[in-house]
Amino acid sequence: MHRPEDEPAPTIRRRGHLRTTAITIALGVVMFTVGAVALSPSRSGGPDTTPTASSAAGPVRGIAALRERVERLPKDPGSWADLGMALVQQARTTADQATYAQAEKALRHSLRLQPGENLHAEIGMGALAAARHQFRDALTWAEKAIATSPATPASYGVLADAHTQLGHYGEAEAAVQKMADLRPDSASLARASYVFELRGDTGGARELMERALRAAGTPSERAFAHTHLSALALGSGDPATALRQAETGLAGAPRDAGLLEARAKARAATGDARQAVADYASAIAEAPLPQYLLALGELQQSLGHRDAAEAQYAVLRAQETLRRAGDASADTDAILFEADHGDPRQAVSMAETAVRERPFIAVHDAYAWALHRAGRAQEALTQADKALVLGTRSALFLYHRGAIHQALGDTAAARRDLRQALSLDPSFHPLHAPEARTAIRRIDDTP
Repeated sequence: MHRPEDEPAPTIRRRGHLRTTAITIALGVVMFTVGAVALSPSRSGGPDTTPTASSAAGPVRGIAALRERVERLPKDPGSWADLGMALVQQARTTADQATYAQAEKALRHSLRLQPGENLHAEIGMGALAAARHQFRDALTWAEKAIATSPATPASYGVLADAHTQLGHYGEAEAAVQKMADLRPDSASLARASYVFELRGDTGGARELMERALRAAGTPSERAFAHTHLSALALGSGDPATALRQAETGLAGAPRDAGLLEARAKARAATGDARQAVADYASAIAEAPLPQYLLALGELQQSLGHRDAAEAQYAVLRAQETLRRAGDASADTDAILFEADHGDPRQAVSMAETAVRERPFIAVHDAYAWALHRAGRAQEALTQADKALVLGTRSALFLYHRGAIHQALGDTAAARRDLRQALSLDPSFHPLHAPEARTAIRRIDDTP
């Protein structure tokens, strides 16, 4: 394994211009590619690690030990902060809102014991806010942590994540650069990889994620790197490499939900639908996250298994009911699900709220699709352009914009976007990729 100092920090900026993009405090998703951040995303261990979903047993054992520690040392703010951060990690991997509440209780108790300059609790509160998609709160906590300790890299990770999701891309990249300058370890290199990915430089993103893998010091960091190397390969139309990366990661973390999803996507892309379904089911058993449920449902629908698809959609609807009861903002997966499998007008309402709170490119994309499905194509095009403003190479984003162009009668622009989507990743979506091919044929056959 390489030490962080074996290789120099990456350059995020050059001659005053943004060079290229990555934020990976995990936020319950596989970065932005699944419509949540990932972060989502789509797309977290301790403050100095790159979070990921690893096997359930490890975090549970760690939390049990931390609970015993706070019982022995009830007035130690550091022990309470460590417990709180471990609970944030568990909540991210299980999608359990009750665990988030436990995490907040532990972190706030730490802050009561030490109200000022409580670095680990401040970082923990920032990570918790980000996990809940409360990014303005995350920004506030990150700034507090930086004021407490300006040389702590993890604080800049939280800062970068918050700025990214708030659409402050220049500020996010500056935070990633500072984090990498302080310590070019797996966490900072993974964030730098995402910086490059968002800017459309997938080669640079892959190189930095490979460095993150070499620098990884924990099983969760290695699993995270393999997950995103798989996603980068698949998004570039290379399912064989995507499958290899996922399987290599699963050899070390066989119950990692993110890796199981990555292998499911790669297997679906190579035509192995049966095993893809099995992998999605395994991922859901580990963590019933919306992106896994939606992906499995749409894969089953593409196979003609309507009842099996509806079973996943029913769980998503139940999750949406809980979200509304808790007054939480909708994530992109929920918006896209509602647009495609529910009420597009409701999807627009959800997206309007989400984009006000989180004007990230994936949210603009989901908003665009909701508007399109609701018959508001001109407004949709404005949002679709915002989703692609950074030059992100996303087949799904391009497909969405291509369909919107087609609805507006701009067949040249539609053909361009749809062809680019399929050239990037011919199997980018089990339902929409075939629709893109059909749309191109119709355009080409029109006199």
